[in-house]
Amino acid sequence: MLGIPHIGLILALASGAAHAAIFEAVYDYEGPHAPRYVAARTASDARPQVALVLGSGGRRGFAHAGVLRALESGGIRPDLIVGVSIGSVIGALYAGGMSAAEVEKLALELELSTFRDLSWLHWGQVRGQKLQNFVNERVHDKPLESLGVRFAVVATRQSDGALQIFNSGDTGAAVRASSAVPGQFYAVRIAGVTYIDGDVASPVPVRAARTLGAVVVIAVDISARIDNVPQGVPEDWLRTDRERRKRIDAETAFADVTIHPDIGYFAGTSGNYRARVIAAAADATRAALPRIRSAIAAKRPSVSLPPATAASPPTSPAPPAAR
Repeated sequence: MLGIPHIGLILALASGAAHAAIFEAVYDYEGPHAPRYVAARTASDARPQVALVLGSGGRRGFAHAGVLRALESGGIRPDLIVGVSIGSVIGALYAGGMSAAEVEKLALELELSTFRDLSWLHWGQVRGQKLQNFVNERVHDKPLESLGVRFAVVATRQSDGALQIFNSGDTGAAVRASSAVPGQFYAVRIAGVTYIDGDVASPVPVRAARTLGAVVVIAVDISARIDNVPQGVPEDWLRTDRERRKRIDAETAFADVTIHPDIGYFAGTSGNYRARVIAAAADATRAALPRIRSAIAAKRPSVSLPPATAASPPTSPAPPAAR
């Protein structure tokens, strides 16, 4: 059963005297279709041959459409897709049956206002219901476990920063939780636990794919390249970039192939920006095809790792600076 937006009222003691009302913007989702993690029941279920991991990155996520186009044209079709934040949005569309060409067309034409259901009660934060509806409409209301390609979404448990995998239940609600950027989107409470943007725990969740049994992992990192930063970028942005890079490198060390297209430092929404980053990502993916084919041919066994659902809190819980 779908939940309804819920506003939790927290009374805090200010200066040991007066009480101040602090409102936390949270969306509640409970019931039999609530997103959850379901462990594989058989060894064959736990061994998808090829996993595609689509990383976070906000507006930089248009690049994922170029990756899908090049992989599809190169005859590479993943058995498992793991998405986080914007990667979960793109991953859901593709796993739900859209072709790479259809995903690219949508990425070029989409009006971002489609997702903008602002709450003026909570300082202009996005509630996320439009995003949830958008995803569910395009996957024809199929739950995560019933999509055409095996699909998992990664979110962050707000209480301790631990990574959570969702691979069963309402697809749109899982994507909504994975995309809940702190301070910009409502957090999402599922079965009594509050989740925020998966980027906080893992911007490129390779270890989640390994936990799900992937033999070969193709990771897509759409973050800015910190070795080629334009002049004038604020130092706090660079500090966040460096901290985020450490978290990404800790994950991609366990990938067979990592695709990191150079799509520039600043993100945008213009038609020219979208076409440019899609083309750059497609080029980078085509260049990686020989390595991908070699990794698949070798059928490298999965790496022994601790369960992703019990991951340690990230070193830097702050979301990346918006740009």
